[in-house]
Amino acid sequence: QVQLVESGGGLVQAGGSLRLSCAASRRTISSYNMGWFRQAPGKEREFVAAIKWNGDNTYYADSVKGRFTISRDNPKNTVYLQMNSLKSEDTAVYYCAGYTMNKPYTDHTAYQYWGQGTQVTVSS
Repeated sequence: QVQLVESGGGLVQAGGSLRLSCAASRRTISSYNMGWFRQAPGKEREFVAAIKWNGDNTYYADSVKGRFTISRDNPKNTVYLQMNSLKSEDTAVYYCAGYTMNKPYTDHTAYQYWGQGTQVTVSS
């Protein structure tokens, strides 16, 4: 069983930056494709970004493309989400997840392992 813990969230002004981290424990995530999702109040959980197990391929939601960057450090068992040019509509709880099902990366049911989430609030 993989345990995921997100950190790095907080309050930031529009146009600012944050870097989220997702630290894994109990098991290595080096063989897992990983993703980030977010959920705003009253909205469904939505895909943000995903990265293949070796870091060679990354995928982004159109809403964050060009502003967010997903990366990973397998020796540190950690996945990151660098968020730049933040907007008020980026306000949400951000979740890290481990991809385990043969489904589209954008489908949250493709992910078996989830962290508890970290709050990101962007003030305008």
